[in-house]
Amino acid sequence: MSLKRRNESLGNKAEWSGFLQFSMMRRLFLIIVCLSYLCVGAQNPRDEGGMAKDSITLADVTVTGKSKTQRLREGAFSVNAIDIRSVASSISSLSSLVDRTAGVKIREEGGVGSDFDLSINGMSGNSVRYFIDGVPLDTKGSGVTLASLPVNLIEHIEIYKGVVPTWLSSDALGGAVNIVTNRRKTNYLDASYGAGSYHTHKGDLNGQYVMRNGLTIRPTFGINYSKNDYMMRDIEVWDEESREYVAADRRRFHDDYLSFLGQMEVGVRDKWWADDFFVGASFNMVDKEIQTGQIQTKVVGEAERHTKAWNVFANYQKRHFLLPNLTTTLSLSHTWDHSQTVDTVYRKYNWNGDFIKSSRNEITGRARSLRHYKRPMTNGRADFTYSLAEGHLVNLSYSFNRTGNDRWDEVDKSFEPANDILEKHIIGLAYNQSLFGGRMTNTFFLKDYINHLDIRQTDIPTVTGSKNMQGSNTQNNLGGGAGLRFQLMEPLAVKASYEHSVRLPLARELLGNGTTIYANVALEPEKSENVNASLFGTLRSHDHTLSYEVTGFLRHVDNYIQPQVSEKEGMMQYVNVPAVHIKGVEGELRYDWQQRLQVVGNVTWQDARDRMEFKSDGKPSVTFNNHVPNRPWFFASAEAHYHFRNLFAKGDHLHLGFDYQWVHWFFLSWEGYGALDTKARIPEKNIFGAQVTYSWHRGRYNLSVNCDNLFDRTIYDNYKLQKPGRMLFAKFRILLQSSNQH
Repeated sequence: MSLKRRNESLGNKAEWSGFLQFSMMRRLFLIIVCLSYLCVGAQNPRDEGGMAKDSITLADVTVTGKSKTQRLREGAFSVNAIDIRSVASSISSLSSLVDRTAGVKIREEGGVGSDFDLSINGMSGNSVRYFIDGVPLDTKGSGVTLASLPVNLIEHIEIYKGVVPTWLSSDALGGAVNIVTNRRKTNYLDASYGAGSYHTHKGDLNGQYVMRNGLTIRPTFGINYSKNDYMMRDIEVWDEESREYVAADRRRFHDDYLSFLGQMEVGVRDKWWADDFFVGASFNMVDKEIQTGQIQTKVVGEAERHTKAWNVFANYQKRHFLLPNLTTTLSLSHTWDHSQTVDTVYRKYNWNGDFIKSSRNEITGRARSLRHYKRPMTNGRADFTYSLAEGHLVNLSYSFNRTGNDRWDEVDKSFEPANDILEKHIIGLAYNQSLFGGRMTNTFFLKDYINHLDIRQTDIPTVTGSKNMQGSNTQNNLGGGAGLRFQLMEPLAVKASYEHSVRLPLARELLGNGTTIYANVALEPEKSENVNASLFGTLRSHDHTLSYEVTGFLRHVDNYIQPQVSEKEGMMQYVNVPAVHIKGVEGELRYDWQQRLQVVGNVTWQDARDRMEFKSDGKPSVTFNNHVPNRPWFFASAEAHYHFRNLFAKGDHLHLGFDYQWVHWFFLSWEGYGALDTKARIPEKNIFGAQVTYSWHRGRYNLSVNCDNLFDRTIYDNYKLQKPGRMLFAKFRILLQSSNQH
């Protein structure tokens, strides 16, 4: 049996990838030059006959959100807000920042562009919904994630824990992440370029140009590229001399990632008929090589995944719409999403990059496949908020989402094409009170979830459940809850909330991803009884400020949707666990001294267990009272920042930062199966990071250097897939902003 090298069959693939990267970077540079000319020209003062001027500069801007969102932060819901503008010059992706929030954990499957899983208070990442300015993030395409969005585009991030407001119109059990973008009224151009370890490059650009007639143009572009060729340590490779497997270090060789996001918005603001009206279009492209299955012992050397998505959208907002005190928000979008998975070689690779001929493909172990998934998505949202009187609001919201699943295979003729349909309708009604001068707030809400499935696929029925789920199926579920917040004094406030929540399965969970995740069309919606209780407050003394929050939470979940990994196949499938109980507590401390020194620390403990004592056949369940596997249950983080101002010149700023994360080890699969001493574990994680950022000319120019995994530890995160070692990333950012409003 002969071994062959992978590069014998690659041809000019690496050269083409490099050319594509250079071409896209060159186009991004030309766009920067053109928009710089427009923005610099706009900095010249103009006499617009009494038009208001906005003298606010970047250094003076504080984080503000929608008035409704601000009231909710001060209300009964548990909401954390992360200011992005203050750190936009130093971070390379949003996910690393969100990962350091109390009760939140992000686990990645590898390096740049890898799939990740986000959890809040013990609920899985798919129980958390993502939004951008209140609109579902997946309308931009399946390739757009928290990690790939242009950082400079974001103003702040809102993280809703446990209970999601009705105006987001979401079926989330665990919470929601709402990304709020910059909405300046001045002309500006914000561009950055960064480069780092493992051939990583990132470029972002966003801007705004307001014409004399008020027409506003907003371009946004972002590109990410990485070879992800980091070292895999202590992996098993075959040694010819000893004729046995030995532990060795090998570089990843088939993990290139390239993504591009372009968007253009055109609209007007502050008109008699609209406070805000914009139409736009976006394009997203992702090319991703696949290096492993769901476990790193399954090595892939040729399979790839490609995604393209086009999106058109319109957003409208108006206060006093038809009636006084009625605020209306409308949005409509349609997305054409086409993904392709290429798995056409019969080869079996090892970590040396060698392969032997095989009778099966690389990913699923079946016939050659060139599979297409077209998932057109139509999303609409209508939100109405009416002020009955001061401190009394009624909110009515409605959203619908229709996702198709048109799939076929160019090579595998035994694969039966199908066109499944997943349709969701969510209606929400809420009543909000603010009493005693704002010291007490109450919220009462109802939600109606309607889920319609039209299943046509029939392949692998014993695995996917498609045989028993053919045809149309409509389900209707009701939910609701209440929240209370009372401010006893500034150093002490209490809040509590309860919700009966329903989560409808995602397309990824029901229909798979065409590569490493099997479909499971028999998945049932999750239902949960959620309880939260918190103590929080702020202590101030001269130059010192100390804030604290302690939260306890309970989740009693029926039909808990849990990813299940097959170590033998290297595949994953989402399954229902009939009953899971989660309890936990989280705490966070924040200290500030003269706005120079900030120290933040948080710790989270959560206990998620299977509570199904007997199986459907009446026999005792082996996993009863087991911890839910593949979920971190004890973790903590800390960070410290120090700021020097006017250090070398007037208006400059030097920022030094340091962060630490710790995660306790946890089992990959159920404790009840097999011997505990031989079970696969995701090891304990200790990881340090450091950042240095220097800004001058009052924030116009910014240069930063980040180091993740400072001490070059071998770390695992998701499904025991090894993550990169020490990673350096340098970034330069330039912000040109007009001081005039047209």
